[in-house]
Amino acid sequence: MGRMNKKLDMLNGSLCDKILIYAVPLALTGILQQLFNASDVAVVGRFAGEAAMAAVGCNTPIVSFLVNLFLGLSLGSNVIISQFIGQGDLSRVSKAVHTSLVLSVFGGVVIALIAELLAAPVLHLLGVPEDVYPMALLYLRIYIAGLPVIFLYNFEAAIFRSQGKTEKPLIALALSGFLNVGLNVFFVLVLHRKADGVALATVIANAVSAVILLFMLRSEQSAIHVDYSKLQIDASLLRKILQIGIPSSLQSCVFSVSNMCVQSAINSLGTLVIAASSAAFNIDCFSFFIINSFGQACTTFVGQNYGAGNEDRCRKTLKYSFLLDALFTFLICVLILGFGRPLLHLFNDNPEVIELGVIRLKILIIGHFFAFQVEVLSGYLRGYGKSALPAAITVASVCGIRLIWVFAVFRFFPTFPMLMVVYPISLFVNASGLVIATFVFVKNRKKSLQPQKTT
Repeated sequence: MGRMNKKLDMLNGSLCDKILIYAVPLALTGILQQLFNASDVAVVGRFAGEAAMAAVGCNTPIVSFLVNLFLGLSLGSNVIISQFIGQGDLSRVSKAVHTSLVLSVFGGVVIALIAELLAAPVLHLLGVPEDVYPMALLYLRIYIAGLPVIFLYNFEAAIFRSQGKTEKPLIALALSGFLNVGLNVFFVLVLHRKADGVALATVIANAVSAVILLFMLRSEQSAIHVDYSKLQIDASLLRKILQIGIPSSLQSCVFSVSNMCVQSAINSLGTLVIAASSAAFNIDCFSFFIINSFGQACTTFVGQNYGAGNEDRCRKTLKYSFLLDALFTFLICVLILGFGRPLLHLFNDNPEVIELGVIRLKILIIGHFFAFQVEVLSGYLRGYGKSALPAAITVASVCGIRLIWVFAVFRFFPTFPMLMVVYPISLFVNASGLVIATFVFVKNRKKSLQPQKTT
C-alpha cells in the first residue's frame, strides 16, 4: 500500500526506467480494458451468433469515437495538473482536480443526451445491414446511457496519471473488468440476451470502476485529494483545460471519424467481413494501447518538467519515449504475426472470417511503425500545451486521406485488402508531418531560450 501512495518523481534522477514505470501500468490498463471489450465480441460471437457479433462490431468505431473524445478532453486535465505539480503550485493543483471532476460529470451527461439523439442516424449513415440494425441500435443506446460514468473514470484516471500513479486506474479497471466478463456470461448464457446484454454489462462495470477511483481520490493525502465541498468550476482553469483538451480530443476523434467512414465501406462488404474486421480490430487495439502509453508518458513527463523550467529534461524525455516505443512496437508486431490467427479463433471458428481477419492484421502491422511516431511526437508537443498543432496535422493527413480513399479508390476497387491499405498510408503522412513540426518546434525553442546578445 505504501508503494501505491508514492508519486513518481519525474523532475529528478534517471528517466528511462521511470518512463517505463509510468507507461507499463498505463499500457496494461488499456490492454485489460480491451480484453474486457473483446470479451463482449467473443461471448456474442460464440454464443449468440454472427449477427449479434456484427451488431457489436458495427458499433466499434462509434464507441471508439466516444472513448477518444473523453480521453482527449481528459488529457487537458493531465497536462494542466502536471504543469502545476512541476511548478509546485499545490493550490492550483487542487482547483484543477475539482474543476476536472465537475467538467467530467456535466460533460458526460450533455454528450450522452446528444449521442442518444444521433444514435439511429449515425448507424443509418454507416450503412449497417438490416438484419443487424435493430440489435446494433439497442447496443449503442445502452452503451450511450453509461457515458457519464465512462467520462468520470477517464478524468479520474487522468488526475492520478498527472502525479505518476498509473497503477491505481489499473487496479480499478481490473476489479470492474472481471465483473464485466462475469456479467457478459450471465446476461448472454443465463438470461439469453444478445448484444444488449453485453452492453448492459459494460455500463455496470464502468460505473463500478468510476466509483472505485472516486473512493481512492477521496482517500488521497496529497494535493489531488477530493473534497466534495470544493467541487466547483474555476473558470480560468477550465479554459486552460479545454484549450489543451479540445484539440487533443479533436485529434483522437479524427481517427475515429475516419474509421467510421472506413467502417461504412466495410459494412458494404457483408456480415462476414464485418465480423472478421471486428475481431481483428479488437486484437489490433492491444498494440495501440501499448504504443499510446509512451505518448501519454511523454506528455506527463514533459508537462511536469516544462512547468519546472527544465528544457533539457523535456528533450531527453522525447528521446527515451521514442526509443522505448519503437522497441515495444517491434515486439508487438512480432507477437501479432506469430499469434494473430489463434487469437482470431477465440472470436469465431468460421474459416472465412479467420482469413479475412488475418488480412487486416497483416496490413495494419505496417502502420504501427508510423503510429508510434505519431503518438510520441504528439505527446511531446502536448506536454508544452501545444495541442492544436498535432491536431491540425492529424486532421489534414489522416482524415483527408482516408475520406479520399473510401470515396475514390475503394469505389473503383471495392475489396477488403484495398480498403485496409489506407491505414498505413495515412499514418505515414501523419508521422511525416509531425516529424517536421517537432523539428521546427525544438529548433525555435532552443533559439528563444538562448540569451540575447547586447550591443
